[in-house]
Amino acid sequence: MGDKTANRDEEFREFVTTRWPRLLRTAYLLSGDQHTAEDLVQSALVRAYVAWRRVSAADEPDAYVRRILVNEHARRHRRRLKEFLTFGPGDLAHQVTDRDRMALADDRAVLRHALAQLPPRQRQAVVLRYWEDLSESQVASTMGCSVGTVKSQAAKGLAKLRAALALEGVTAGHGEAR
Repeated sequence: MGDKTANRDEEFREFVTTRWPRLLRTAYLLSGDQHTAEDLVQSALVRAYVAWRRVSAADEPDAYVRRILVNEHARRHRRRLKEFLTFGPGDLAHQVTDRDRMALADDRAVLRHALAQLPPRQRQAVVLRYWEDLSESQVASTMGCSVGTVKSQAAKGLAKLRAALALEGVTAGHGEAR
């Protein structure tokens, strides 16, 4: 029995070590706060550990844990916890080398602010679909809704982001979402 537990713990430890950065990035984009993101990932991983037998036996353990993460975020949001977007420099990985770094930082700040203004479901759909680059069916599975809901939430979210970015004067040529 101890051997099985040790193997399970080692398997889980390896999963956490390799998936932590991506889970943290997703949680950060959902919540907008580094500390909240860390708490979200920790909570999701606690739930995943408790159900590790089912998680590790799933066809896609990453999708299973991502679903736990999104559910945990939704659960916290329902409790009306206030979310603040306080992004630090370098938090978003995509760098554009041929542009002025100050302009890039300004664009990121505007984008983060616009993302923070989206309702939670729209933000989830946009982050999972366009940042995580998941298919519509994967996003639907993760969010626990239909593909049609994902399409409508993502479309509404993108429309609001485009409108907010247009008001701020950020041009679409910098890397427009799909």
